[in-house]
Amino acid sequence: MTYTEGFKARMIQRMTGPEALSAWALSREVGVAQSTLSRWLRHRRLDPVTSDQDDKKVWTPADKLRAVQESATLSDDELGEFLRREGLHKVQLDEWSKLALASLQPQKRKTRGKSPEAKRIRQLEKEIHRKDKALAEVTALLALQKKLDALWGDAGDGTDTKSET
Repeated sequence: MTYTEGFKARMIQRMTGPEALSAWALSREVGVAQSTLSRWLRHRRLDPVTSDQDDKKVWTPADKLRAVQESATLSDDELGEFLRREGLHKVQLDEWSKLALASLQPQKRKTRGKSPEAKRIRQLEKEIHRKDKALAEVTALLALQKKLDALWGDAGDGTDTKSET
């Protein structure tokens, strides 16, 4: 299930606010897995851009793009005022700008298996697959042989199956 950034931010705030709940307690209350809540909190603490930010505003991708566009033509003084007004840091704005530019770059097409190493890897993977199938077949035959021996008795136990008269 996917959750909105706003929902994630509210859950993080409830786990870090003045009346903080544990991820386990919050999980029982809202029905989101405890591991998911803990992961959101861990990512929040590890992300230097969002960890300094107050929890009052959640920046959507559209908000980030708007901020980058608005700040692009501002002078240094105007930029400082803009950053204070929006509650941003210059580092955040620079990061968002880099991400926006990177998303506009054409994606490189992956060349599938053109290198000799890739060909060798594919060849070895095929060989492993073939050997795995053969091993599975032998294992199945051995299991059947054991079942037959258990059912009919072991022919190598020293008894003669023909009755002598």
